[in-house]
Amino acid sequence: MSKYLDIATTSSVAAAQDHYGSAEQWARIAARGSADETPASQRLGPAEAAFIRERDGFYLASISETGWPYVQYRGGPAGFLTTLDPTLLGFADFRGNRQYITTGNVQVNDRVSLFLMDYAHQRRLKIFARMRIIDAADDPLLAKRLTMPDYPARVERLVLIAVEAFDWNCPQHITPRFTPAELKRWQME
Repeated sequence: MSKYLDIATTSSVAAAQDHYGSAEQWARIAARGSADETPASQRLGPAEAAFIRERDGFYLASISETGWPYVQYRGGPAGFLTTLDPTLLGFADFRGNRQYITTGNVQVNDRVSLFLMDYAHQRRLKIFARMRIIDAADDPLLAKRLTMPDYPARVERLVLIAVEAFDWNCPQHITPRFTPAELKRWQME
């Protein structure tokens, strides 16, 4: 079984799979295993790095100390979320509505989940990770590396995301949606 599914498939998930009739399907997949079950199999490769670089936003989920999930959308120019190495992502955290819910949540529980969507091509990359927040003033070299020089937003924090596992999810039920830039590009082709 992939590390992503290993993390996601808890005993209650396995019970639900059994109840709804998909347990045998997932048992076959687990028995087959992966061609590469080493930790390196969960390193982001060129396909994942390119996909991440092309995104102008993603969904980020964290868990509060009371156990409630919190999901927010993080956006910026394409490439603001970057692959620093095959197991580490980073981005400059721009000033927003100043609620700091995710920032507070990861101080207690650093586990997060990211959903990166390409609606136009019906692709989705899911990532389990651990998140660390650094004040931008505390690491000027990292701040320079993560800051998008032509983007006018104010950088408050730097975020490092250590990838634990990822999975490309099936395109079924992803409604194609297009940004104005994508529409313009396709009209010119």
